Amino acid sequence: MQSVQHTIRQEVRFSGIGLHTGNQVNLTMKPAPVNSGVLFKRVDLEDQATLEARIENVVETMRGTTLGKGNTKVHTVEHILAAAAGLGVDNLLCELDANEPPIADGSAKQFVQMLRQAGIEAQDAPRQPVVLREAVHFSKDGTTMIALPSDRFVVSCTCSDDRGRLIQYLRLGIDTEVFEHQICSARTFCFYEEIEWLFNKGLIKGGSLENAVVIREDAILSKESLRFHDEFVRHKILDIVGDLYLLGRPLLAHVIAIRPGHSSNVELAQAIAAKLKPAGVPAPPPSIPAPPPAECALDIRRVLEVLPHRFPFLLVDRILKIDLEKDKVVGLKNVTMNEPFFQGHFPKMPIMPGVLQVEAMAQVASILMLYKGDNAGKLGLFLSIDKVKFRRPVVPGDQLVIEVEMLKSRGNICRAKGQVKVGDELASEAEMMFSVLDQRVA
Repeated sequence: MQSVQHTIRQEVRFSGIGLHTGNQVNLTMKPAPVNSGVLFKRVDLEDQATLEARIENVVETMRGTTLGKGNTKVHTVEHILAAAAGLGVDNLLCELDANEPPIADGSAKQFVQMLRQAGIEAQDAPRQPVVLREAVHFSKDGTTMIALPSDRFVVSCTCSDDRGRLIQYLRLGIDTEVFEHQICSARTFCFYEEIEWLFNKGLIKGGSLENAVVIREDAILSKESLRFHDEFVRHKILDIVGDLYLLGRPLLAHVIAIRPGHSSNVELAQAIAAKLKPAGVPAPPPSIPAPPPAECALDIRRVLEVLPHRFPFLLVDRILKIDLEKDKVVGLKNVTMNEPFFQGHFPKMPIMPGVLQVEAMAQVASILMLYKGDNAGKLGLFLSIDKVKFRRPVVPGDQLVIEVEMLKSRGNICRAKGQVKVGDELASEAEMMFSVLDQRVA
């Protein structure tokens, strides 16, 4: 990891067509001052608006990452961002006379060549990478994303389609040499049966076999043969590198991605963004959640602020509703084949252990309990479990709706009833008693 920031020495130009918009575009890359990050400037607009490549400016992630602010948009920025991240370019100005960079051959190879042609030079300012202090994890719609603390940037990626075709896996430590020789030339791809749907969505207007690989059953349609036997997972890693550069600084983490896409990449970056800490700077004391309104919902980032649980023992993906007036809470857990307990329970017949269903109920109940009164930031512990019943097995692909109602609360002791449902079917139920520890969780 370089210790100082870098930009390019001189401007370079390239012209081409945008993948999704089909617009002709001229791209000029220019040096940028320290702490600028990557900037996209629309020189075709009267006000020549400039967009920062930051996570807060992402407005769309359907088959590409789109930045926007007001009426200004720039589509499909991930390949340029990947090239900048892969070559260690911190500050870069990209001028465009249309709303999407050229797709070139569907990879980041052209942009890497441009940066090399321009020359990369050091700047008089320290580089401050993003350092994770704790794991970040979420699962949704068959995708799992995990970021673990690490002293370098590593990506472990598994990709496949919805039908489980073309499963590929690759783990790489990402540095300049690895990115330049093993990642940047991997091209974008799609399945043949997706093409009509993509056209109907107004996408891939500039797509062709010269800038994408099309998979049709067992055949590969492309202007040239595959560049790697596992080119598809390598392109997924390329997209991860680019999308995570929306953090604005290099990331030190081990990213584990199972069936990722731009939406999940950006969601992971958003989850990490709340934990941005320059290297060597101690983390501030944990914040105590503010009391919510009488009824509210919590996304995974807010759940992580309330519960001390972390991967692989966090069993709540989202809180759909907290109703403090009725003392009720509804949580959501997506059960995927990637759950670690399925390795041994059972290899040939994966079933979610009943005790973990009870634990999921307890975690949802804890959120309700820790939002009551002055309990925010404290810790809830099990005292007893009663009237436990299991009605149906929970298997991969099930979505658990976890409903918990507080039955009684006196002092620091709470009693609650929980139910786990899959659709309209009751999977399990239990009554639980908790104690709230009168101490803050560090």
